[in-house]
Amino acid sequence: MTLQAYQLACTRGERQLFNKINFDISAGDAMRVEGTNGSGKTSLLRMLCGLSSPSEGEVRWSSTDITKVREAFAAQLIYLGHASGVKDDLLAWENVVITSILSGRPISRDEAYQALESLGLTQAADLPTRALSQGQRKRVALARLQFGMTTPLWILDEPFTALDQKTVIHLCSILDQHLNNGGMVIYTTHQD
Repeated sequence: MTLQAYQLACTRGERQLFNKINFDISAGDAMRVEGTNGSGKTSLLRMLCGLSSPSEGEVRWSSTDITKVREAFAAQLIYLGHASGVKDDLLAWENVVITSILSGRPISRDEAYQALESLGLTQAADLPTRALSQGQRKRVALARLQFGMTTPLWILDEPFTALDQKTVIHLCSILDQHLNNGGMVIYTTHQD
């Protein structure tokens, strides 16, 4: 499996953010997308996920335009956007269970607790997500990666934002494990 960008371009209003973006990502590859604020990093990631359309070019999954294999492609993808995407009224562990169910990989309450524990959220597992800090909310969202090791493509928008150094190191080990198992990762970050 490969993800290919072919002649991608993005225009917002009268402004062209980028054009002629070409790349191939294969098993075991990671790609860091860099750029200043407003340069189109998030727009590119959303195009790669099929959430928005390029003004030119196409995104291909194993040489087929993703618009022609939308469901099959979505099943091979985990996308974590810049916002945490957690539901405020749910408990932290409930958020992990619900996102896993919605992605077609149901998990138990105990598995959700274990994932949260590995990210240092043992004390917060039974709290409503609205009561958590930004960093804790980010870790709740990131917990789903631990159940997505068989999902080949991870696209992560600013996954390290609001995380302490210990959690950054743990997240890097999760990403390394995914890549070593033949996964692919595309991510943005402003951090070193």
